[in-house]
Amino acid sequence: MKFDATLNAAALRDVPALAAQIETLGFDGLWTSETSHNPFLPLTHAAAHTQHISLGTSIAVAFPRSPMVSAQLAWDLAEQSDGRFILGLGTQVKAHIVRRFSTVWDSPGPRLRDYILSVRAIWEAWQNNKPLKYEGEFYQFSLMTPFFAPAPIKNPNIPIYIAGVNPYLCKLAGEVCQGFHVHPFHTTRYLREVILPNIEQGAASTGRTRADVETVCAIFVVTGADANEIESNKNLIKAQIAFYASTPTYQPVMQLHGWGAIAEQLTPLSKQNRWLEMTDLITDEMLDAFAVVAPHDQLATRVRERYDGLLDRIGYYFPFEMGANEALWRDAVRVLSDAHKVS
Repeated sequence: MKFDATLNAAALRDVPALAAQIETLGFDGLWTSETSHNPFLPLTHAAAHTQHISLGTSIAVAFPRSPMVSAQLAWDLAEQSDGRFILGLGTQVKAHIVRRFSTVWDSPGPRLRDYILSVRAIWEAWQNNKPLKYEGEFYQFSLMTPFFAPAPIKNPNIPIYIAGVNPYLCKLAGEVCQGFHVHPFHTTRYLREVILPNIEQGAASTGRTRADVETVCAIFVVTGADANEIESNKNLIKAQIAFYASTPTYQPVMQLHGWGAIAEQLTPLSKQNRWLEMTDLITDEMLDAFAVVAPHDQLATRVRERYDGLLDRIGYYFPFEMGANEALWRDAVRVLSDAHKVS
């Protein structure tokens, strides 16, 4: 198992010190997300100030960017990091693609497959100095002159990971990707009964196995120095669970546990911005299914007990901050990272 950090730097100027400390503490990887900031820009700074850890997007939203744009960003980061970059892609949901990005939402699963294949075709053309010719269902590329083609690089086999919840994307990861970002909104039952079997099915269809697809997740945790602090922190994660459970795309997770009726109540409440009422609908039973709840000194051990054999890379859902929770991070690295674990 590997233990990773999530980087959510509000200012690019802070990234060099944050990335260097993450590597010094012994983390295996560093991920950036596409929330309030661009996910690629921090990684240029991280690549320049680290030597060993992997660097990836978790995730970059695919469809607002042409595959050519993502291919070029990934190529440059792979070269700069000496092969440590991982291109993590996601579809997002329809409302964000259409209303936040003003981009077409059409057959997201098949479109993402085409996107991945076209990115790889672009990389192959660059690395082997060959004509670019890709004809897919959604994307077509047929022009690449020497002026616009970057030079071959030392590590051209850039891993592509995708994120998802439902079976189609799990199968797609098994078929054509090197990794799968498991959504934080999951349970171990959903992992065992839905995510992993579909990854295995997709992998088998192209002569691969589950071992060819690394599973990654920044998991929900509730922790504190004592029982009172843990109790006061529960509502933060309950609110996050309620937010995700209100999204129709993610409701199969709730339905698997017999909580579909709760999910149906949450959706209209979210549209009315009734966030406190939504949080109240999340029970302690649900919290225990979606999050690891434990005091600081037991958290990493509980996480390993829950996810050993299910996830290959683990991080905590909250981002890394300079000088904060250092003992918690050190313990997590010691217990969860096979590369750094103390016997």
